[in-house]
Amino acid sequence: MGLDNYAMRGPEEELTDDDFAAFQAEAPNLCGGIASSDEGSFRGKLYCILVSEITGEDLHDDFIPPDRVKAMYEALRDCDPGELDCYNRSSIDLETQVAELCKFFKVCAERNLGIASWW
Repeated sequence: MGLDNYAMRGPEEELTDDDFAAFQAEAPNLCGGIASSDEGSFRGKLYCILVSEITGEDLHDDFIPPDRVKAMYEALRDCDPGELDCYNRSSIDLETQVAELCKFFKVCAERNLGIASWW
């Protein structure tokens, strides 16, 4: 089963053109899924374990409200990927993945966006 995550203004309120422009300007380089290939979304299945390890949050939640997303951004921003030892470092560039996730969550935090999941 897949997992796609979308930045949202509310549980059923889509992003504005200004929101999309903010994601384009920050340009997070995250893997997209079949239905999550544009700005403001990513293939959560690839990042859910890493995000949970760093933030303590589950990307599978139906909707993560903006206050929790901001806390997730702060955890990602303050994370030292070198201290994460539960991953095979030969196949995963944790520094890059954390940095790209941080870009996505920064836009969400600055624009007071939540994150919805679809799976």
